[in-house]
Amino acid sequence: MIVELSFSLLKPYVLTSSITLLGCFGLFIPLLMGRKKQIHALQADLAQSRADIIQYQGNLQQLDYFKDAHHAELQKNQQLQVDITTAKEQLQHFKTRSTEFVQQYQLSQQQLKTVQARFEETHAKLAALESAVTEKELSFSAQLEQIESSKRILTKEFENLANRVLTEKGEAFKALNQESVQSLLQPMQTEMKGFREKVEAIHTEELKQRSELKTELINLQKLNQDITHQAQSLTNALQGQKKVQGNWGELMLENVLDSAGLRLGVDYKREVNFNTQDGKLRPDVIVYLPQNRHIVIDAKTSLNAYTRFVNAQSDMDAQIALKQHALAIGDRINELASKDYFKLPGLNSPEVVVLFVPIESAYVEALKYQPDLYQKAIERNILVATPTTLLTSLNIVKQLWRFEDQSKHTAELANRAERFYTKLNGFLGSMQGVGKQLDKAKESYDKAFSQLYSGRGNLIKQAAEFRDLGVSVQKELPEELTDLAHLELDFVSEESQNQ
Repeated sequence: MIVELSFSLLKPYVLTSSITLLGCFGLFIPLLMGRKKQIHALQADLAQSRADIIQYQGNLQQLDYFKDAHHAELQKNQQLQVDITTAKEQLQHFKTRSTEFVQQYQLSQQQLKTVQARFEETHAKLAALESAVTEKELSFSAQLEQIESSKRILTKEFENLANRVLTEKGEAFKALNQESVQSLLQPMQTEMKGFREKVEAIHTEELKQRSELKTELINLQKLNQDITHQAQSLTNALQGQKKVQGNWGELMLENVLDSAGLRLGVDYKREVNFNTQDGKLRPDVIVYLPQNRHIVIDAKTSLNAYTRFVNAQSDMDAQIALKQHALAIGDRINELASKDYFKLPGLNSPEVVVLFVPIESAYVEALKYQPDLYQKAIERNILVATPTTLLTSLNIVKQLWRFEDQSKHTAELANRAERFYTKLNGFLGSMQGVGKQLDKAKESYDKAFSQLYSGRGNLIKQAAEFRDLGVSVQKELPEELTDLAHLELDFVSEESQNQ
């Protein structure tokens, strides 16, 4: 196209030049010849220009090819840039998701550590309780052994003392003091019998309690698993029924109380009515503690949102239900905190209320979603308990009652031992008084009896003189006494002669 344009531009010039040359041919032959040379030179230049134009045209075609190729490469680069941008966005999304997964994993690990720490703490408390029970058993056994040893020693000393006194005093003691000794021994025997029965009863009760404690410790884990399984099954069956859920939560709470060995009406009461200025309040359960103390347990926890969480078909539905479940537990905590059960008349309760959640996993999932839920409950004086933690706590309560009973028995045993010691001390004082009286009686007896055969005018000598005077006697005097009287008389005669 460029060649044709160039040629069309040159053509008029060439024609004009030719006509001019023809007109001036004759005049300018020499000039024409010079012009001819110029024409040849111009033609050569034209040919060269045409060749250059053809070359330029080829170059232009190559440039168009390169331009199209460059445009195609540019489009590819643009598409690659779009792909790279998309890939970067996807990579950023994956990084964000990965960060979220890492955070969720770290949160799960933290919550798992928290649960493990609580489990280890509960296990440590249980071990401490077992250790305390073992120490208490050893202490009671040592006390019982000491009491038995003291009883044996006192019994032996008493027997030795009684045998020694009875042996020394002989028949005179029996004749003179049978009734008084019986009156002294009878209360002592009664006291010793009661003391022995009390010690045996305490020992029997200790063995019984030890056996029961071992049985409870063995069955504790099984009871926890059974209660949790029953709670999960019943919760799935009670979807959406708030009243039934409330009654079922109270029933599960009562099962935990019964499993811990607490007795309805003795160790705890249900739904006790209290009249206040704001109306009536009725706690679900009041547990009695030693020293006239109480603790309130509430079992009205909504599980509707948790049921939706368990049955959710998508992650979004599960997250929404889990959020509602955590909010429901938080609302129940705030509601319980506002009731101020510890201010009720007649209750000696700490400023703490136990919120019973009948399903372990329900509380664990709520903590996973809202880790500060436990701390918020503590700040509101609410203790959230599951069947496992509540059963462990109630077993501690039962052991506290056992220790209270054992302390009472020990105190009563100490009082009876004190009374026994006092009675024994009085008995020993009385026995010493009896011994002194017997010594005085023997002294009077010896003095009176010596008057029968000692001295010149002793009664045996006078009686013998009556017989020598012919007095008839039916029975002779004892020979040992008459011989003793003669010896006394002979001894007196010898002394007189010596003087």
